[in-house]
Amino acid sequence: MNPRVFREYDIRGVADRDFTDDFVRNLGRAYAADIRRHAGDADKVTVAIGTDCRTTSPRLRTGFVDGVNERGVDVIDIGVVATPVLYFAAHHFATDGAVVITGSHNPPPDNGFKLLRGKASMHGDDIRALRTAMQAADWGEAPARGTVTQKDAMTPYVDYAKSQLRLGERRFKIVVDAGNGTGGPIAVRLYEALGFDVVPLFCDPDGSFPNHHPDPTVPKNLVDLQNKVQAEGAELGIALDGDADRLGAVDGNGRIIWGDQLMILFGRAILEEEPGATFIGEVKCSQALYDELEKAGGKPLMWKVGHSLIKTKMKEMGAALAGEMSGHIFFANRYLGFDDGVYSGARLLELVSSSERSLADHYDTLPVMHNTPEIRMEVPEDIKFELVARTVERMRGRDDVKSVVDVDGVRANFGDGWGLVRASNTQPALVMRCEAVSAERVAEIRAIVEAEIAAARQELS
Repeated sequence: MNPRVFREYDIRGVADRDFTDDFVRNLGRAYAADIRRHAGDADKVTVAIGTDCRTTSPRLRTGFVDGVNERGVDVIDIGVVATPVLYFAAHHFATDGAVVITGSHNPPPDNGFKLLRGKASMHGDDIRALRTAMQAADWGEAPARGTVTQKDAMTPYVDYAKSQLRLGERRFKIVVDAGNGTGGPIAVRLYEALGFDVVPLFCDPDGSFPNHHPDPTVPKNLVDLQNKVQAEGAELGIALDGDADRLGAVDGNGRIIWGDQLMILFGRAILEEEPGATFIGEVKCSQALYDELEKAGGKPLMWKVGHSLIKTKMKEMGAALAGEMSGHIFFANRYLGFDDGVYSGARLLELVSSSERSLADHYDTLPVMHNTPEIRMEVPEDIKFELVARTVERMRGRDDVKSVVDVDGVRANFGDGWGLVRASNTQPALVMRCEAVSAERVAEIRAIVEAEIAAARQELS
């Protein structure tokens, strides 16, 4: 068993190397035992299961479902679906748990498991407890073998999403680039049902991702969308990651609108509906997000990176909206509080349809900030957290650092900008991002952060 597949908020690895048939079956057993315990050992316990379109997903599904059924838990199989459709299914079918087998935006050989207990994502100690149970082969007692039932979750998803939207009068042409992930069919279906002229781009699911990698945080993956939007004269373009729980967008001029910028636009609209609403961003988000939402009368809060961690904090604080720079956007305002790229795209259509202003006009209202993209630095898995801890202490000791936010790594405030370094929860890497009032100052802050990481790494050698 490779211990590194047990991440902070999911289980993810190279499918044919890390997820043998025995591993997957045992994971199903451990998960079912956990769900049964939390369901109070009820006579009937049910979980929903869906998969993405990767070539390894059918094998993983077969073994996992076998393990779950063996421990007396029934399965509602909703087929190949986007991750948010699986999250929706947990609500719609009132299941005791739900699992989506997906590698998200990782390379084609990867795959993984995102697990829910009830309607809440399992993370941290919950994930580690599954590993312990698998090692101990501790499944508990089981009643008769569970059953498998196929059900359609896509139709009720579309119906529910439509019921929560308040579209304006305008309709226009849009381009949807799903990167050959699972989000294409459901996004096109929903947006066409809303009355928009949809131009599909790479919306046929194909787990080899033949056109470009399905990760809208990487600018080169948005080039096809930018070109298509301008060639079609479309109002905007929507990009989804591999399992469609993240949203990317471009305006009619082909400009990329990042997750934290979308949050500003969504937040302003929500504050007209919910004055004084609370919002949650994460440590990689622009300072402009926090400043703009506070200026508009909102209560913004900075928190840790990670969809499970954000959802938990969102529920705790009663936030109307939360989001990450990566495009995970969570609506509790008129929705169910989970990250859903397809629904978030529909809320963007709602926002633009309700005004005579184009998305490009809305973009022009955003503050101009100078920042780096998300920079990943490969480091060994076994030192990444210690490396960050040492970098935190080094940053605290600098005279030019005004303050430090350490909820997730270190975000050092220099007064005229900030620099972040944190450990990735999904890869053997550090994540760095810097922002400042000028491009020159960004370069200076980046050099400082890189130098402190190098010095901390030298201490470990």
